[in-house]
Amino acid sequence: MAQIQLEVVTPSGAVVSEDVDIVTAPGVGGEFGVLANHAPFLSTIKTGTLTFKKDRVAKYLMVTGGFTEVSNNKITFLVEGAEFGNDIDVERAMQAKERAEKRLTQAQQSTEKVNRVRAEAALQRAMARLRTAEMSHS
Repeated sequence: MAQIQLEVVTPSGAVVSEDVDIVTAPGVGGEFGVLANHAPFLSTIKTGTLTFKKDRVAKYLMVTGGFTEVSNNKITFLVEGAEFGNDIDVERAMQAKERAEKRLTQAQQSTEKVNRVRAEAALQRAMARLRTAEMSHS
């Protein structure tokens, strides 16, 4: 099976750099998949789970906002953060989810929009971590 080169880069450096069979990513306009020799395109990435398979083995990576480019049989993700599902501390993610839900409830009672936006973003990250960890352990 033909492969595509996958690069996942955060401000801290490269997280993934390998040839894979397929990539599935959380685009702002919806989840999308990319195989070898895909037509060039650009997309915005939202917080969620990026999945890639190589030799029928799936790996799961929680990514937070960024961009992707497909060009010349290479897909590059420039994201704010990325964590492999197996590396996620589920208990810590659950605590973060609970804190974010409390802050969101408090922010909705307040007129401060900034606190609500931060709480929503924190909740999205915690939920994505939990989903990614669950996928990695199934």
